[in-house]
Amino acid sequence: MLRTSVATGAGAVSLAAVGAVALRGNASGSAETPAHLRGVAPMPFTQILSFDLNASGLKRANVLRAAYEAIAEMDGSDIAAWLALGEGALPSRIDRPRQLKRMPSFAGDVLDPAASHGDLLLHITGASARAVRQAAEQALRALPRQQLRWRVDGTRPENRIEDGRGLSRNPFHFTEGHGNPATAAEITGRAIVKAGQGEPSWAVGGSYQVIRIIRLATGFWDRDTIPEQERIIGRRRNGRWLDGTPGTERAVFATDPHGRTTPLDAHVRRAVPNPRTPPPMVRRSYNYDRGPDDQGLIFSCFQGDLEKGFEAVQRRLQGEAMAKYTLTTGGGYFFVPPAGEAWLSALTES
Repeated sequence: MLRTSVATGAGAVSLAAVGAVALRGNASGSAETPAHLRGVAPMPFTQILSFDLNASGLKRANVLRAAYEAIAEMDGSDIAAWLALGEGALPSRIDRPRQLKRMPSFAGDVLDPAASHGDLLLHITGASARAVRQAAEQALRALPRQQLRWRVDGTRPENRIEDGRGLSRNPFHFTEGHGNPATAAEITGRAIVKAGQGEPSWAVGGSYQVIRIIRLATGFWDRDTIPEQERIIGRRRNGRWLDGTPGTERAVFATDPHGRTTPLDAHVRRAVPNPRTPPPMVRRSYNYDRGPDDQGLIFSCFQGDLEKGFEAVQRRLQGEAMAKYTLTTGGGYFFVPPAGEAWLSALTES
């Protein structure tokens, strides 16, 4: 089982305050906004639980309804929670999201089967570690006969909102989140399945979610100088571009065709070679910490099209300079159903 520790103490108070403010910042549309996209910045604490379902047919539909009801009961002011379906969640007779599949092993991955995939994902985020822990135990009590496959918890240090974007600090000491959209409409545009994409009608309004448990070689990384780290990432630690452009503006790599300022194998340049056309996905990641020898990132992203979103970025990242500092050990592909319970009827239709 994959478990990580959650930070507590005085720092938790300030993080909780930021998380609550972030949620309230989008309160005007919270009834219509799905929990995974609610707020400019996500809640600062999380637990993610992946299950193998031990039921089939109508019994499986009942399990999914029980999971949905448990999540709906806990979702509120201090908790934002949702469920997501793995490739094995739906019976074969049901039209399933056309891109939902088992997450492949990409170049450099060493996936631990016990910490990867699953039929059902429960993703719980909250304003405090205690609230998240209590909600996770509530979810486990609601699914007593299902097999917990893996579990991970994490935090978003320095979780805040700047220039309309939710930012945090990753284990490499760099600011995360500058590449995300700055408005609710843009977030929805990147993250939600739309009509006309060839998806089943019940899936319209849902999102593909990718989870990647990425171990980071923080000790190895910290031996590099800050300027070397910044050239590997392609940004300053504070988010500014290497040519001095503010992080809130889009870089123009075309003026640096040979990579003299921003190396061609820098992470941001590989991920988004043309910042004027960002990839259609929304990142909402967390840090995990299991001690000095195992720290890393719970990478999480949402998109309406998995191939154009995460998979396109992942292919471009092959050969990046940062690869020797990272090792993906777990995670999976999942589908977050549309808000509400109408999608559950698809499980029992003849």
